[in-house]
Amino acid sequence: MAYAIARLKKLKQKDIGSSASHTSRERETPNADLSIENIRFIGSDDPESRLEDLVMAKINEVEQHRKIRTDGVYCVEMLLSASPSYFRASCPTLAGYYEQNKLDVWLEATHQWLSEEYGSRIVRAELHLDEATPHIHAYFVPVDDLGQLRCNHFFDGRQKIQAFQDSYYQTMRLIGLERGLKGSRAKHEDIKDFYRIVETGRNLEVSELNLEQIKAKAADRDRAARQKQQMEATARELAQANELLQQRLAQLEKEKKELAKQTQQLRDLALEDVAWELGLDFEPSQFNSWVGHGHIIDINGDKFQSTSPGVEKGGGAIDLVIQVNNYNLRQGLAWLNDRFGESGAERAAIAAVLKQTADILQTEPAPKFVPPVEDKSKWLAVHDYLTHLWGLPSNFVHGFHQSGLIYADKEQNAVFVMRDLNHQVKGAYLQGSEFKGLAIGSDRTKSWFHFQLGERGTNKVEKAVLCSSTIDAFSKAMLEYSATGSIPKQRTLYMALADPKSTPVERLEHISQIKTAFNSDEFGEATALAVKKLLPHARRSRPKALSWNQDLLLEKSLQQQQQQQQQRKSEADLSL
Repeated sequence: MAYAIARLKKLKQKDIGSSASHTSRERETPNADLSIENIRFIGSDDPESRLEDLVMAKINEVEQHRKIRTDGVYCVEMLLSASPSYFRASCPTLAGYYEQNKLDVWLEATHQWLSEEYGSRIVRAELHLDEATPHIHAYFVPVDDLGQLRCNHFFDGRQKIQAFQDSYYQTMRLIGLERGLKGSRAKHEDIKDFYRIVETGRNLEVSELNLEQIKAKAADRDRAARQKQQMEATARELAQANELLQQRLAQLEKEKKELAKQTQQLRDLALEDVAWELGLDFEPSQFNSWVGHGHIIDINGDKFQSTSPGVEKGGGAIDLVIQVNNYNLRQGLAWLNDRFGESGAERAAIAAVLKQTADILQTEPAPKFVPPVEDKSKWLAVHDYLTHLWGLPSNFVHGFHQSGLIYADKEQNAVFVMRDLNHQVKGAYLQGSEFKGLAIGSDRTKSWFHFQLGERGTNKVEKAVLCSSTIDAFSKAMLEYSATGSIPKQRTLYMALADPKSTPVERLEHISQIKTAFNSDEFGEATALAVKKLLPHARRSRPKALSWNQDLLLEKSLQQQQQQQQQRKSEADLSL
């Protein structure tokens, strides 16, 4: 079982520089691998930027009403991590190793938690990969909403510390981490104290050591033994990796030969070779023609033509055989198999199909999507389905029906019209009590169900909200409307994006705010991470329940309960 880890250390003004020296590796850290560069993901990358200056700049943004005590807490260092078994489930004891996908998910979730919980109060955060297990050092300046330095407001007493840990766990549970037992008294020694004990007793005889030093030296020996085991394990892994590399090279060589074979198969038989097998003779004196059996045929690359009666212009080995020998297709292929073998006949057949395909593609227009036929008599039932089962407001559904984005088909399905970002209809999503899925012919890579909300006069889309389904896109929009009491001031695009493969990156990358508002389940988290890789500025937005529609239904239920309670209270007052 893997646990989330969250610890705090309060720093006085004199402690800030020392802490920064440790986390930035400006001083020696015995168990750190200096060849690995740590990653600063909040705060300036400028090596001249000092943590002390960042902290004081944040404090001095607002004039302090009280004089800050010399022993006051200026900054809080947060240590955030997870059990080794989370980062490397297959080999939790292999220090320094981690699974990249697990690290990416954890880092993204932690980064978002820091930003949402503490905002600009986090002046620096670094991901450390140079020790046994990945972890984050984040520096928090404890100023309240009025800008006053008040550490006790945030971390005074066990309850507030537990609230801090609970908050981190609520995010970490979404990626599969557990919370440690509340009230645990397990002691976490400062790493510098551990190394101080080891270094102090390194050159002393055992009889001169105190108990702490003996324990530390034993721990040092154990660590050396573990490092030896890790080096041996690394050597074995390198040998295995080398073997796998050799196997991969052999596989690539095999694939290269297969590709060459396939490339050869895509080339038609040389028409000169076919003409020779047909019994024709080359006559340079007759304009490089092939003559025989009453035919005079000019060959030019992969095409031929003749002035002989019964022989038309053609292209390809099969056409030449059929026309010269007066065969049908089956006879022509059988003749080619007899003269050039099975592979030769296949090459001729493939070339003929490719030529026919090219001709079709040049002349045949692509079929256009035909939306399902609207059945107006079924709209009332679909309207009730959307409002009663899914909790969508009636006026909201009616408005989108009037705009043509939703209607009913003859099977009593709700038809959600899918358009490209130029508003051309290229598909439809059907949802009903008996069926849900794409309409036949829908283009799921170039069209989506989407709509925009925003104040009049705002045409440029400044925010995009990507949801798991059409119902969730509506639900998210209604929840945001309910929270503010008005439509967004920013022009906002709401889009149903069921699969990251269909993400319209070229259009979305120019929108300043992207919210990945997918479901709060494993698939939703994976989809959000995939979109994050395509659109690095995207930020996660999670529903409290599994989906935004469940959140909407819960809010509606609570409102109904409040109305009922208010009605009962009013009736009770009247009875008095």
